[in-house]
Amino acid sequence: MSEAAILTEGLSKSFGTQAAVAELNLKIQPGAVYGFLGRNGAGKTTTMRMLLGLVRPTKGSARVLGLDPGKEAELLRILERVAFVPQRKQLYGWATPVELVRMNKAYFSCWSDEAAARLAQRLEIPMKTEFKKLSIGNQSKVALLLALAQEAEVLVLDEPTAGLDPVMVDEILRTLIEDHVSQGRTIFVSSHHLGEVEQICDWVGILEEGRLLLESRLEEIRQEFRLVIASGEGLPAVSSTDVVSATTDGRFRRYVVAREAERFAAELRGQGATILEVSSLGLRELFLHLVRKEDVCTPGNAGAKPAPVSSFS
Repeated sequence: MSEAAILTEGLSKSFGTQAAVAELNLKIQPGAVYGFLGRNGAGKTTTMRMLLGLVRPTKGSARVLGLDPGKEAELLRILERVAFVPQRKQLYGWATPVELVRMNKAYFSCWSDEAAARLAQRLEIPMKTEFKKLSIGNQSKVALLLALAQEAEVLVLDEPTAGLDPVMVDEILRTLIEDHVSQGRTIFVSSHHLGEVEQICDWVGILEEGRLLLESRLEEIRQEFRLVIASGEGLPAVSSTDVVSATTDGRFRRYVVAREAERFAAELRGQGATILEVSSLGLRELFLHLVRKEDVCTPGNAGAKPAPVSSFS
C-alpha cells in the first residue's frame, strides 16, 4: 500500500488545561476525499494547523506525505505540495486578486495560470478590487483560487465555502470533483454543511471535544447504519460491538447500529423490549446522534480498509 497522505498517531494539543485535540489517530490514503466533521470548538481547525506546522502538538506525531511538519526542512517541502484554505481568509488587504496571484505563483512549481484564469471567470471574482473591499464571499473565492491553482497533491480546506451563496457552492464542488478528485488528489475538508460533504467525500470522521467519535466510509453509512428505537425496562446501555451510540429518553432507548440492525433488534426483543422503529440514517442524522451520545467509540483507518466503527468496553 502506498504511503499515507495524512497520518497522525496519538496527536494531541492542549491549551493550558483545555484539551483541544486528544489522541487523534488518522490514516488517510492518497486520493481519499475525507470530510472532517464536528461542532464549533471540536478541534478540527487545531488539527489542520498542526498538520501544517502552524501549531505544535503537545504530544503524538503527524506526517503529511511522509514528512514531519515539526521539522523545518520537511515543513517547507509540505508547504510546496499542500494547498491550504484557512477558516479565516486573511490576505494582504491592499492587494487585488490579480496582485495576489502574481505574488503566490512564484512559490509553487506546479502553479497553473490556466487554472487561475478559469477559476477567476467561473467564480465571478472581481480581480481588480482590493481584497479588503471584497465581500466575505468573494474573499473566500480568492482564497480558494489561490489554493486550487497550486495544483497541489493534497488540499486541506477549512470551511472553504463560508460566505458563499448556493450557486457558488455548487461551482466550487463541481470544480473540486472535476479538477481535483478526478486527478486522484487527496482532499481533507472541514465543513458544517453536511450536504456538501455528502456530495464529494468518500470518508468521514466525526470529532467531538477533540476525540474522534467515528470514522467510516460514507457508502457504509448509507447502506449499513440504522437507528433502532426500543422501549422497555432495564434495556442495556450497550449490548453489541456494532452499537455506535446509545442514548436514553425516559423509557425509550435509541441505538445507532453500524451493521446487522435487524439481528440486534431481535436480541433486544429477546430481552423483553418492544422495538418501535428500525430506520436508515443519513449523515446529518448520524452526526446529530453522535455528538449527543453517551459512549465513546474507536475509529478505524481512512482509506485503508472498512473501519471497525465502534468498540465498547
